[in-house]
Amino acid sequence: MLHPFYPIVPDIGWLERIVPLGVKLVQLRIKDASAKEIGGQAKRAATTCRDNGCTLVLNDYWEAALDTGIDFIHLGQDDLRDADLEAIKLAGIKIGISTHDAAELELALAAEPDYVALGPIYETKLKAMPWAPQGLDKVKEWKKRIGQIPLVAIGGITPERAPGVIEAGADSLAVITDFITAPDPENRIELWLRQLQTR
Repeated sequence: MLHPFYPIVPDIGWLERIVPLGVKLVQLRIKDASAKEIGGQAKRAATTCRDNGCTLVLNDYWEAALDTGIDFIHLGQDDLRDADLEAIKLAGIKIGISTHDAAELELALAAEPDYVALGPIYETKLKAMPWAPQGLDKVKEWKKRIGQIPLVAIGGITPERAPGVIEAGADSLAVITDFITAPDPENRIELWLRQLQTR
């Protein structure tokens, strides 16, 4: 069961800052770091999340998850092609997978994921996307196609847009820019938690 609020953070500093606020699901998405640094951040993240009753998802680095005992990873389509799915499954590690179109969804479902992510739902400022915004109709379509598998929506989601995305079928909302660029990120996280904790 995924928590409906799913913040994604770029480093351990952000993770240690927001998890104690009551976050129950978080993704650590480290970019451009050495294997040693990734391993160190992953270990610290695992400890922080365990101490706060939060589920940790490590982005991309499935080898680091195997080494550190992290039991949930997120894979993009490129990472999915390169990952040793057999080793991951044997270790009991859960997998979330990014999708953007029907072909990617088929590849994701073949890997028997623990959740499927769809994005960007709305235009996102975080990075240039080769995909147009998916919109709420795509959320509905994806939920119909994946059935009982949890659906994570990502991309341009704000507290104002959240009810519509959940109503369309998303089980969890992945959020980055909305709180990281907020004048008071802690206050923004608390707003998200208040809004979604009743669901």
